[in-house]
Amino acid sequence: MSASVFERTYRWLDERLPLEGVVTLAKKKTVPQHRYSFCYFFGGATLFFLTLQVMTGILLLLYYKPTAEAAFESVRFIVTEVSFGWLIRSIHSWSANLMVLSAVLHMVTVFFMGAYRRPRELTWWTGAALLLLSMGFGFSGYLLPWNELAFFATRVGTDMAGKIPLVGRYVLEFLRGGEDVTGATLTRFFGFHVAVLPMITTALLALHVLLIQRQGMSVPFSVKGEAAARRGMPFFPNFFLRELMGWGIALAVLAALASLFPWELGVKADAFAPAPAGIKPEWYFLFMFQTLKYLPATLFGVEGEFLGLMFFGALGFAWFLLPVLDRRTSEDERNPVVIWAGVLVLLFAAVMTVLGYVMP
Repeated sequence: MSASVFERTYRWLDERLPLEGVVTLAKKKTVPQHRYSFCYFFGGATLFFLTLQVMTGILLLLYYKPTAEAAFESVRFIVTEVSFGWLIRSIHSWSANLMVLSAVLHMVTVFFMGAYRRPRELTWWTGAALLLLSMGFGFSGYLLPWNELAFFATRVGTDMAGKIPLVGRYVLEFLRGGEDVTGATLTRFFGFHVAVLPMITTALLALHVLLIQRQGMSVPFSVKGEAAARRGMPFFPNFFLRELMGWGIALAVLAALASLFPWELGVKADAFAPAPAGIKPEWYFLFMFQTLKYLPATLFGVEGEFLGLMFFGALGFAWFLLPVLDRRTSEDERNPVVIWAGVLVLLFAAVMTVLGYVMP
């Protein structure tokens, strides 16, 4: 009886939607199978955490009030009065960090697999933009509880944006909605977080997935000759079920973090209070923050912090333009200079992040 109902429902939907085409595509699609196949799961994990962000974010919106007067109290009401509100907020906060982590791991594995080169340049560029947007989600959402730590961290972060040559002042006022971090900044960040960034992310994500379907998944050069890599694995149901298992593991890790280490609310922000000691940004900005601390006040007659920001800007631009800078064709061996440069950059970022946590 249930099978008959399912079949009738399927036929009803298939008459109105191209379900048969989707099913046929899923059956024909294959995923390369080799010793690095686990790298393909990071992209799906990023999408999984993004989905959780949307679901929990909608629930939080039912009670959150984006004003300087009511934001902190509304979040406190969520975590103390709403049933399981503390858990929903903790899941939202932890999944945001795990989303950025999985996006970083996804892009790093794409780099080392050489999947950014022809004909996958657009896939790399949309992926880089999505990573930047995920960090934007974290930065804009960090201020929304309107607590002391978020307030002063946002002030520091926007001050750094204000040092951009020529347009820095305009960028600073655009982000803050004025000269300083105020309720206007909170309202503006709320708009970025729940409207502007989701809209751009949805469009880019759809294009990114479409490009992956068009170009297929890349195979590392070191395993291109393996028979398993040439044969591939059926996407449905083989890879799909493995992806679901990966999502189950990700959900278990997230549930453990959210329940055992609930996200703290802290103290309400006070613009007239001195900044507390040890203010630090989120972990994915920490390597830049720590590096700027080590730079001298002036270097070659130029402000050291300005030179540091220009260095990171040039580094990010080079990372984005990697498919253009590494112009070897897809049939060539990897460029060792590019590989070692990537290794050094990642090691530098990891060391600075660790120092940012252990050093005062």
